[in-house]
Amino acid sequence: MTDANDRPEAPGLCCSPVTAGRLDEAAATELAAVLKALADPVRLQLVSIIAGAPTGEVCACDLPALLDRSQPTVSHHLSQLVRAGLVDREQRGKWAWFRLRPDGLAAVRAALGEGAVPGDLARTG
Repeated sequence: MTDANDRPEAPGLCCSPVTAGRLDEAAATELAAVLKALADPVRLQLVSIIAGAPTGEVCACDLPALLDRSQPTVSHHLSQLVRAGLVDREQRGKWAWFRLRPDGLAAVRAALGEGAVPGDLARTG
């Protein structure tokens, strides 16, 4: 999905949380794609680095050293986060800058249920 600026739209997980009832196939597929993008230690580290940046954005040039990973590896993981609608990318000259998409993370929180605490789903199953 892309918006008018040819950027991925945030996940369309606008409906009730996964714990509120059965998801239809389309909603389950969309949520699974977003969660799959987050289900990687390097991608979770990228989200936390970007979220913790004082300016709210990070240059791709800084990330390989912060993660002790090669530039191609970091680029691959960033692309997955952009494609999932969780991170925005802006090209500035030679370098790309990344910032979190609050609407993307809000959609994930909403799908998992506002106020969900890690382990809640395990205890209710």
